[in-house]
This record gives sequence, C-alpha cells and structure tokens, in this order.
Amino acid sequence: MAKSFPPAECASELPHLLQKPYSSSDIRKAVRYKRRAIPSDLQHAMSLKASQLILSQAPMLKAKHVALYLSQDGELDTQPLIEALWKKGIQTYLPRLHPFCSGHLLFLHFHANTSLVPNHFGILEPQLHVFDVMPIEAIDVMVTPLVAFDVNGQRIGMGGGYYDRTLANWRDVGSPVPMGYAHDCQQVHPIESQPWDIPLPYIITPTQVMLNR
Repeated sequence: MAKSFPPAECASELPHLLQKPYSSSDIRKAVRYKRRAIPSDLQHAMSLKASQLILSQAPMLKAKHVALYLSQDGELDTQPLIEALWKKGIQTYLPRLHPFCSGHLLFLHFHANTSLVPNHFGILEPQLHVFDVMPIEAIDVMVTPLVAFDVNGQRIGMGGGYYDRTLANWRDVGSPVPMGYAHDCQQVHPIESQPWDIPLPYIITPTQVMLNR
C-alpha cells in the first residue's frame, strides 16, 4: 500500500491521523474532503485557469484526439476544457467500463449529443456504440483523473487500477500522452510507488505545470 503524508491544507481536518504515515485510503479521504469544500465560484475560476494552462502544453498543441472525463466529487471541472477543445475542432472521448474485460476501460467519441448513462459506480459514461470506440493507441492525449499526486508524477487514483492498466504501454507506443489534471490542494508528499504504478509526465493544476519526463 502506498504511504505518504497529507497535503498541508488537509492535515488540520484529520488530526488523529498525524501519528502515523498516511495510507492511500487516508489520503483519499483527506483530499476528497478538501476538494469538495471548494466554493463553486472558485472552482469555476480555477477550472478556467487550468484549461488555459493545459491547452498551452506541447502534447495538446498538436493533439487531434483527446480523452478526458466528466468531473465529479469536487474534481477540477473539465467542462471548460471540453468546450475549448470542441471550439478548436479537436475530437474528445470519454471512458466507459469495458463490458467484457473486467477492470479495463473503453474510450468512446464524446460530442454534444452523446447519450450518457450511469455505470454501477454511479459515474456517467457514453452508451456503448461500437462505431464510437476509439483504439487507445489512436488517442493523442489522455487527461487523467487522480485523487492525489506528488512532485515525481506519482498519482493515487480511486484504487481500481483502471488508468494504470490503460496507460501501461504508453511509453512503448508513444501514445496517448497522459496528463494529470487536479486542484493544487491534491498535491501530497512523495508517494511510495508500486510496480504497477504509471507516473504522469505532466500534471496540470490551476497554478502550475509539473513536468516529470
């Protein structure tokens, strides 16, 4: 299990955990609490800043196909980024749980008229239409959700390993380039990596671009 220490902004909210290293589940609890507390007007302003930052990065400047996700649970809102990509004529894709391979994702074309349905986690995903499925290696950039991250590009997700499996071969193939997208308060002290973890070469927040290449 990954060990780290809590983000400074979250430490005072969980003082009983300060006597021991923070586990991944401890970090998830603290960071999710913190990001859910961000006021909606501040959330919107930060999402606009982050979308401008990520769009200025080299992988995005040449991308034609971008996978991302619909934000929930206080995540940095991806809607401004989605709309900006559409204005640029860039094709966007959303994940859905693979119907036959447990623990894996498919990515489907996402546009203004895409029908969305909740999966068994309650997360909205595109209805499955075989002609909308995009091969992973044909996606240029994958904007990657995360719960917490560190200065080395390590991430803590929700624990299902979906994105680690999806991105396992991205360096060998050269695509898609993963780019983490998060609030600044989701940064934690260095996370102990596991063999299956896929560090992110880019992490974008409203105030910084972290490069880990």
